[in-house]
Amino acid sequence: MARSVMVTGGAGFIGVNFVYHWVEAHPDDTVVVLDALTYAGNRLSLEPLEQAGRIHFTEGDICDAELVARVMADHDTDIIVHFAAESHVDRSITGPDAFIRTNIEGTHTLLAAARSAWLSGSGREHRFHHVSTDEVYGSLAPQDSAFTETTRYEPNSPYSASKAGSDHLVRAYQHTYGLQVTTSNCSNNYGPYHFPEKLIPLCLTRILDGGVIPVYGDGSNIRDWLYVEDHARGIARILESGIPGEVYNIGGHNEWANLDIVNLLCRVMDERFANDPALAARFPDAPQAHGGRSDSLIEFVTDRAGHDWRYAIDASKIEQTLGFVPNETFETGLAKTVDWYLANEAWWRPLLERAGTAR
Repeated sequence: MARSVMVTGGAGFIGVNFVYHWVEAHPDDTVVVLDALTYAGNRLSLEPLEQAGRIHFTEGDICDAELVARVMADHDTDIIVHFAAESHVDRSITGPDAFIRTNIEGTHTLLAAARSAWLSGSGREHRFHHVSTDEVYGSLAPQDSAFTETTRYEPNSPYSASKAGSDHLVRAYQHTYGLQVTTSNCSNNYGPYHFPEKLIPLCLTRILDGGVIPVYGDGSNIRDWLYVEDHARGIARILESGIPGEVYNIGGHNEWANLDIVNLLCRVMDERFANDPALAARFPDAPQAHGGRSDSLIEFVTDRAGHDWRYAIDASKIEQTLGFVPNETFETGLAKTVDWYLANEAWWRPLLERAGTAR
């Protein structure tokens, strides 16, 4: 049976990748993207799907209750996949207000609209899937076990605190009103359409433009990384087979120190330039264009305030109960990511000024 799916934040990094995955896997479903197109949203990412008539796009704020209700009614929505969020930790430190508004107030607006539309006595099947983060669990020491779905919440930044608040609201709407919800907490994502303020695309674009690659502190902070298309597959699996009221951690079993990631990326970029002489002409400011190496651009900078040291996801629940495992290793996923950015300069070049990350 065809469904009507509203994807909030569907013009952002993870949302875009999910929309492409869902449209391909479920061609008969109606897919509606609701996105405010803030600095990190890019409607051009969805242009092929819009031009083909495979999605409906509405520009708007998830805090606008009237708009949310109207979009849901117009498209008879029965599934919401909620990606829309302010997500950059540095921005949350300098300007937390936007994070509280979007991540907490916006999530509540969506939940209230879903309750009104779906819990009217009709008994219709529905699902509200909330996309969260491993950062709500706080920071791990070297010897600590990875985060599970029952790990105590200890958010350490305004960003993670706002996401923790939204997680609790989602749970409360299930417990109090019976709204059919699921939540996923994911590790760091990387891949196509990643806005260039985040670590991997920032390093990629800085190498191509010969800019400084900033590394916080000594680069020893550890993150668990997941290729974004694997994340999209994991969410789809939860929507298809997950149990309402449950939380699922999605991770890659793939812990890397930040400095090791940067060094690996530098080596991969050096190899690309060595194997394709045309890249030196395309990117004349890259160090390889004049005999240099990518790692010459690395610069250690003052550490972020309250910087969590380590994140790691225990993804055994989703593996054992839903049979989901990632397809990509970090090496294969990173190679795909590098090749995508090299092939899509027209997508990321205009975003550098918007991100404030140009060299």
